[in-house]
Amino acid sequence: MVNKIRVGFGFDVHQLVEGRELWLGGIRLEHSKGLLGHSDADVLIHAICDALLGAANMRDIGYHFPDNKEEFHDIDSKILLRKTIELIATKGYTVGNIDATICAERPKLKARIPEMQQCLADVMGINIDDVSIKATTTEKLGFTGREEGISAYATVLIEKKG
Repeated sequence: MVNKIRVGFGFDVHQLVEGRELWLGGIRLEHSKGLLGHSDADVLIHAICDALLGAANMRDIGYHFPDNKEEFHDIDSKILLRKTIELIATKGYTVGNIDATICAERPKLKARIPEMQQCLADVMGINIDDVSIKATTTEKLGFTGREEGISAYATVLIEKKG
């Protein structure tokens, strides 16, 4: 029996604004600003969803969860991630591993990464060791450096037994 493996890549960015909660990796962070979006705007989860959907050749997050549908307004992105796992499963795929990077000047994320890893592993039903999350800054350059927004990148491996 040979496993079929596929790789996917995802990217997301949202603007930082006052008056919103900041959600990253499925957890709420204390910060003076939050991310603007139709859902909770969790850029890390959105990048992971796009990577998973891309790997399975199932389009993107906006196709499955459009921002003009009221049912997704202010939705917890963990729900979108769970639905994405269910979607790729319809094609026989499971998650092999995830490698993701969050780009943000502030807040500092290092201490919260293990909590994000555990949260995402629990949502996806995978081992925490299969969820790598890194954080970086852009050394005060660009919109991230000016603290106008946060972005995230994700690479995933999905597998199909067969």
